[in-house]
Amino acid sequence: MLELLSPAGSMESAVAAVQNGADAVYLGYGNFNARRNAKNFTREEAAQAVAYCHLRGCRVHVALNTLLTDRELPAAAQAAADAAAMGADAVIVQDLGAARMVRQAAPGLPIHGSTQMTVHSLDGVKACADLGMERVVLSRELSRDAIEYICLRSPIEIEVFAHGALCMCYSGQCFFSSVIGGRSGNRGLCAQPCRLKYGWKGRADGYPLSLKDMSLVHYLRDLRKMGVACLKLEGRMKRPEYVAIVTRVYAQALKEDRPPTPEELSALEQAFSREGFTDGYFLDRKGPAMFGTRQEEAEPRELFAQARATYESGENRKEPIRMYAMIRAGQPAQVGAEDSAGHLATVSGPVPEAARSVPLTEEKAEGQLSRTGGTPFRCERVVARVEPGLSLPLSALNALRRQALEELGRQRAAPPRRPEGEFHPGVRFPNRKAPPVLTLALRTAEQLSPELLRLSPALVYLPAWEWTASPEWAERVRRAGVPAAAVLPRVCWDREKKELDRDLERLRELGVSQVLAGTLDMVRHGLELGFQVRGDFGLGVYNSQTVKELKRLGLRSVTASFELKLAQIRDLSKALDTELIVYGRLPLMLTENCIIYNRSGQHTCGSVNQLTDRKGERFPVVKAYGCRNEILNSKKLFLADRQSDWNSLGLWAGRLQFTTENARECVQVLERYLDRGKYQPNDYTRGLYYRDVE
Repeated sequence: MLELLSPAGSMESAVAAVQNGADAVYLGYGNFNARRNAKNFTREEAAQAVAYCHLRGCRVHVALNTLLTDRELPAAAQAAADAAAMGADAVIVQDLGAARMVRQAAPGLPIHGSTQMTVHSLDGVKACADLGMERVVLSRELSRDAIEYICLRSPIEIEVFAHGALCMCYSGQCFFSSVIGGRSGNRGLCAQPCRLKYGWKGRADGYPLSLKDMSLVHYLRDLRKMGVACLKLEGRMKRPEYVAIVTRVYAQALKEDRPPTPEELSALEQAFSREGFTDGYFLDRKGPAMFGTRQEEAEPRELFAQARATYESGENRKEPIRMYAMIRAGQPAQVGAEDSAGHLATVSGPVPEAARSVPLTEEKAEGQLSRTGGTPFRCERVVARVEPGLSLPLSALNALRRQALEELGRQRAAPPRRPEGEFHPGVRFPNRKAPPVLTLALRTAEQLSPELLRLSPALVYLPAWEWTASPEWAERVRRAGVPAAAVLPRVCWDREKKELDRDLERLRELGVSQVLAGTLDMVRHGLELGFQVRGDFGLGVYNSQTVKELKRLGLRSVTASFELKLAQIRDLSKALDTELIVYGRLPLMLTENCIIYNRSGQHTCGSVNQLTDRKGERFPVVKAYGCRNEILNSKKLFLADRQSDWNSLGLWAGRLQFTTENARECVQVLERYLDRGKYQPNDYTRGLYYRDVE
C-alpha cells in the first residue's frame, strides 16, 4: 500500500487531512521540529489528534526533526516518551543524537529519518537502517531513476516528497538563514532567504534561488510501481483549506488509480503555487524552467469554502465495520461491532420479551444496526440472529448499536502498550588540555605550495578528484611529512559512485588512507571501502550523543557544527577528536541546480561568479561535485586574533577552510594563525560562535 502522508500544522489541518483521505498525518509536538513557526501541538492537543486520527484509521507521525543541543535533549526525550505513550505511529528525526536518545527514551517507537538527513543514495539508506530506522525520506532532488534504484534495493521503507515547496539547497545542508540572519533551518526557523531577490554583476534583479513548488501528481502510478512506501505532502505552515484540497486530489487519484483531472490540477494551482509547478528534479530536467515566485492573487474564496465544507460538515470519512446481533429468549440481547484491524466490541442489553403482535425479524434488526449515521463508521456487513416470536424495542437495539460503536471507537483510539525507557547521557569524556593543531581544507590543488607545506599543518584535506588530477602533490605532501586526506562530496548519487570509486582507488595507490565525509551516505561508503573516516560539518554535530553515535559507527574524528556557540562547543563531551572551522568562507548552500548555467547557458565554473543580494553583499558561487553549486558566504570567518577563545574548547584541531584564496593567500592565513604575520581579511565575520542561533 502506498501511504499518503499529509501535513498537520494545527488540529484543524489534521481534521482537514483525515476527512479528505490521508492515510497518515505528520505534526509537530513541542519546540523540536522543522516548522517551529507552525502552531504545533501541546501535549493535550497531540493526544487528541492521535486519538482522532486512529479512530478514523489514520496514522500519526511526530516530527522531532531538528538539531538539538545537549541541554535540549532531556526535554526532547520527554517529548519522544510522550509521543510513544499517546500512541504516535512514528517519530521523524534529523539529529543522530536524537535518534540515539529516542531508542533509549521510547524503545518501542518506530524512527523515520527526515529529509534533513540528506539521504540521497543507497548507502545513506543502509546507514539509516543500521541506525535502527524503519523508514527514510529521500532528498527532494532525486530523479525517478535514482529513486527506483534505491527502492529496489532498500532494506527499509522509502518516503518521497510528492507536492509542495522545494528548498534551493539540499535539506540539512543549508546554512544561509543562520549565517546571515541567525535563524537556522536546521533548528526549524528558516527565514527563507532563497525567496529574496539576487542577481549578477552587482544587481539584485531576479529570483535565481526561488524554485517553483513540486508536484508529482502525474506520476502516482510510477511511484507505486517503483516501490515507494509513502508520498509526503509538504505544508505544515499552510492553511487547512490547502491541506484539504491537496490531500483530496492526491487521495482520489491514488484510490482510483488515475491521473488528475483538469479541474483537480486547477484546484492545486489555486490553492498555492509559484507560477505553476515543477517536476524537473523527478524527470532529471534541471534548469531555469524550475524557478518561480509567489504571485499576489485574490483568495479563491469559493474553492476554499468548498474545501472547508469537506471537514466542517460532519464525517466524510467512514471506516468499514461489521455488525453482529444475537437475540435469544431468556438471554440479554447482544450486539457486536468489528473492524478490519481485529478490534471487537460487544455489549449486552435487555432480555427480549415474547412478541404480542409484530415480532422482531432479522431483516429489521439488521436494518437498525446498519445505521451508523454521523459516526466515523460504515457498516459493510451485518448479521443478526433473532429467534422467532421475540420482541425488543427498536430504541433498545439502537442504544446497543451506539454503545458497541462507542466501545469500538475507544478500542481504536486507545494507545498501544509499549515498553518504557529512560534517556541516559552516559559517560562524559574530558576535554583535551593541549591547544588544537591546525588543519587545512583546500578546494583546489593550485592552492597547495611548498611554502604552505613548510609551515607543517597537521593535516591537509583536498577533494578526492583534485588529488587524482594532481598526483604529484600527494607525493610532495607525503615527503613533507604532512598527513593527507580526501574530501568526499557531500552529495554523490548512486550513478556517480563508479567515477568516485575510481578516484578513491587511485588515492589508495597514492598512499592516502583518510577521507572526510559530510553525509551518512559518504560515511558508510568510506568505511566500506576501508578508509579511515573523519566527519565533516554536514553531519550536524550539535550534541554529545551525536559524537557518541558517530564513534559507534567507526569514525576517527568529527567537526562541530559552526551553528554552535563557543561555550556549547566547549561543553560537548568529546568522545572523538573534535575539529572546528576557524577560518574561511562558510558554505551557505549546496544546490542540485547549477545557477551559473541557468544564468548564462554555459558552464563557467572556473571563473569568479558572485551572486549579489539586495544589500549589495556578494556571495561567491563555486563548482561542487557533479555539476552542482556551492554558495559561499560573502565574508570570511576570521578568528586568528581570538585564538585564546577557541584554544580552550578541548578541540583536537582548528580548520582553515580555503575556497576562493590563491596559494599566496593560503600561506599568509596560515602564518597569521601561527602568530607569524599580520594578515587580516578586508571584510570578515566572527560567524555564529559568539551569538545565539534560533
